[in-house]
Amino acid sequence: MKYKYSVIILITALITFSACNGSDSMKDNPFFTKSTLPFEAPDFTKIENRHFMPAFNEGMMQQLNEIEAIVINEEEPTFENVILEMEKSGEILTRVQRVFFNLTSAHTNEELQEIQSEVAPKLASHSDNILLNRALFEKIDKLYENRDQLNLDQESLQLLTDTHRDFVRAGAQLTEEEQQKMRDINQRISTLTTSFQENLLELNRERAVLVDEESLLDGLSSSRIAAAKEAAENRGHDGQYLLSITNTTRVPLLTSLNNRDVRQQLWEASAFRGLGEDGGIDNRPIVLQLAELRAQRAELLGYDTFAHFALEPQTGESPERVLDMLTGLIPAVISNTEQEAEKITEVMRNDGIEGAMMPWDWEYYAEKVRQAEYDLDEDLVRPYFELNRVLEDGVFYAMNRLYGITFEERHDIPVYHDEVRVFDVYDHDGSQLGLFYADYFSRDSKRGGAWMNSFVVQSNMKDQKPVIVNVLNIPPPASGEPALISFSNVTTLFHEMGHAVHGLFSDVNYSSLAGTSVPRDFVEFPSTFEEDWAILPEVLENYAIHYETGEPIPQDLLNKIIEARDFNQGFNTYEYLAATMVDMEWHLLDAYNIPTDVVAFEESSLAKYNLNNPAIPPRYKSAYFSHIFSGGYSANYYAYIWSEVLAADAFAYMRERGGLTRENGDHYRNTILSRGGSKEAMDLYRDFRGQEPDVENLLIRRGLK
Repeated sequence: MKYKYSVIILITALITFSACNGSDSMKDNPFFTKSTLPFEAPDFTKIENRHFMPAFNEGMMQQLNEIEAIVINEEEPTFENVILEMEKSGEILTRVQRVFFNLTSAHTNEELQEIQSEVAPKLASHSDNILLNRALFEKIDKLYENRDQLNLDQESLQLLTDTHRDFVRAGAQLTEEEQQKMRDINQRISTLTTSFQENLLELNRERAVLVDEESLLDGLSSSRIAAAKEAAENRGHDGQYLLSITNTTRVPLLTSLNNRDVRQQLWEASAFRGLGEDGGIDNRPIVLQLAELRAQRAELLGYDTFAHFALEPQTGESPERVLDMLTGLIPAVISNTEQEAEKITEVMRNDGIEGAMMPWDWEYYAEKVRQAEYDLDEDLVRPYFELNRVLEDGVFYAMNRLYGITFEERHDIPVYHDEVRVFDVYDHDGSQLGLFYADYFSRDSKRGGAWMNSFVVQSNMKDQKPVIVNVLNIPPPASGEPALISFSNVTTLFHEMGHAVHGLFSDVNYSSLAGTSVPRDFVEFPSTFEEDWAILPEVLENYAIHYETGEPIPQDLLNKIIEARDFNQGFNTYEYLAATMVDMEWHLLDAYNIPTDVVAFEESSLAKYNLNNPAIPPRYKSAYFSHIFSGGYSANYYAYIWSEVLAADAFAYMRERGGLTRENGDHYRNTILSRGGSKEAMDLYRDFRGQEPDVENLLIRRGLK
């Protein structure tokens, strides 16, 4: 057994020597040594595309050598010589992965995409070489079986438990023949998810809508029209206007465009992407293959379906439990959407449209209803939400009030794009917590959506402080214009800061348990929780300042924004639940019942749950559902609403205890944000709340009760 794994190391070493022999020596590759910048932040003045592949190869080789040293150690297995040594391994690989995969999401190019296609299956194989190492697992298994006699502290016991679970779920207990099947499946999944992600980036370009005449953009503000004209010029279409789609089915511009034909064109460009129309990119074969491969993987491991496998380590525990919660919401959501549809239909009829409501009508006429009911015009609201003021006087202000932290921008840290900003983050006692990067504007080199990444993860054992990145896709303003953003983007800024402080406040020994290293259906709890501070009057009035006059937002407009928050929540929840059920149905399939028609399966899945209203399509359709086919949310998209149950309950609890106070913030920080995954997730929540969450607070938060 030892000889077998030594051969693997030798082969990897030979490959790596070949890859590294030349200009990319240990000496000039920046990933081979720790960065000398503050907190080991990556030095983008030294990083070039040519450095990535040699660093990946060297990093994989070194980690396998470190694992082999653990395996051949003839001493009795201990937590220190097995688990801690594993925790220390892979330093170069970790360093290059964190930079590379942030770039492939936030600022990619053809060369990076080629590297990603090459390295993805290699990384899958590398992971298998560790997780399917029988000799290593024997040592881990022995420690786990004797865990009660090891006198471990809570965090160390959690690390041992998680490590053992990860090996078992990877297939460490399978036969050699079964493990080879697992390796083959993992290779294919890795390649396909990479292709899906690359296709989505290209689809955003492929499906953008070009408009010839400015008159067709009636309803859009002058700044939006200017931005569309500039975007078209940047693509080589002088004299035209480019309307980009977003990562979701809905497109924000649909609320403003008066021309129904243009709305239809824009909606269809978004909703029918990835179906191979007119010889374009077709993601359907990838969807079908991934569904089958995941089902095969689950079957190999002894699970009924991939959903059963994926949910086992989550707080949701099982598909049956999750579906019970989700289906319990559907009647109230449908009832709300029916009431919303009645009002929207009435406005449509007044506008002379007698036919059925179409999906490109809903948001447009819903906005008219909103304006009528709340007298709230989005174009009148935007001037009060200038991006930098929202960030500094809104997000940073709330974080200071809750946790006592401050952000100070600095300009001496190299960044990967000139739009990225860097901030020192200081704790209430003046000590520095880490660094925060803000990358907010959309661009062709960035995938859709919003997310948080880490260049460096906190670890007391490694004496590392966090370096955190928030990435959004706010439409950039035209040159020289202020960045006036929607209230939806305001909410997203607060949401992603919730992820950021989860990483910044981490105070654990082991990086494997740090920050957001928690179950998927718990990780969105801290981020969703922070959203509600955005509409707290004392926070809102601090950042909602007119960008030209400096006048604070009028109280009546402030009240309307808060009151309008519940507006259209039936639609919002419906489209989310529809996507969630599509996700669940794909992953409740067994390997012998994979459909052949992606669109037909999607439609039947929606009909099964009575979520097939043609005017309210799912937030994501399968062909561009990045969360589940190229991200980490397979059978886990429900996590957002599951986490929202916790967030709504936590915020209600905070309000009961006095709201925006340091006492509340410190309690939440000490029991949730600083603990990472060092304890079972729901145990952490009970430590904070003193009881189980009350689902009623979710219904109140969404305006469904």
